Amino acid sequence: MVGKRLEDVKIVTTGCGAAGTAVTKILLGAGARWIVGCDEGGALYVGRAGLSPAKAAYAAFTNPDGERGAADDVLAGADVLIGVSVPRAVTRTGIERMTGDAIVFALANPRPEIDPEEIDDLAAVIATGRSDYPNQINNLLAFPGVFRGALDVRAREITPGMELAAAHALAAVIDPEHLSRDYIVPSVFDRSVAPAVAQAVAAAAGTEEVARLEQQSGMEVLS
Repeated sequence: MVGKRLEDVKIVTTGCGAAGTAVTKILLGAGARWIVGCDEGGALYVGRAGLSPAKAAYAAFTNPDGERGAADDVLAGADVLIGVSVPRAVTRTGIERMTGDAIVFALANPRPEIDPEEIDDLAAVIATGRSDYPNQINNLLAFPGVFRGALDVRAREITPGMELAAAHALAAVIDPEHLSRDYIVPSVFDRSVAPAVAQAVAAAAGTEEVARLEQQSGMEVLS
């Protein structure tokens, strides 16, 4: 949609708990190199006083330049914002500091980190966790297919490779010709999503040698 490569973009996250940490690790596994995580105290960086062990560990594999400041400050020059935190975590001023064709995922629910109406003229792509806006990011798109695929081959564990396979399969559900600013993820009612994700996850489990059973060609999953 915006002609940028994952390995080149600066990503800022607000929220560095379980969700933020998991999202960050998957992004790094997919090739991202520049991620800065923020909590209510601002950017996480190595040596910041008062960090919990989990947040200190997070700081150790992110923020390569040691940026400091509030989320609005470190958004300067950022290409992507992923919010998994609280309402009003960022402001329009922060979004104005981002690069052109910015991507904003404001996923706090029911009130996002910033209301889409505030930044509609600034961001190229906006997603939320709500069903009354375009691009609802809903875990229902992922977990049925992930677990169906894992169960079908009796996988010993869910590996990062299986997670990435699920992400790519989910993205591939939308034909590139139909991709648009308001349609970057399929609907939760799209019945093709779970089977596609399940097939990809099962195949990845085999590749990563965690499958106890072989994936069957043409296997029917999730009727």
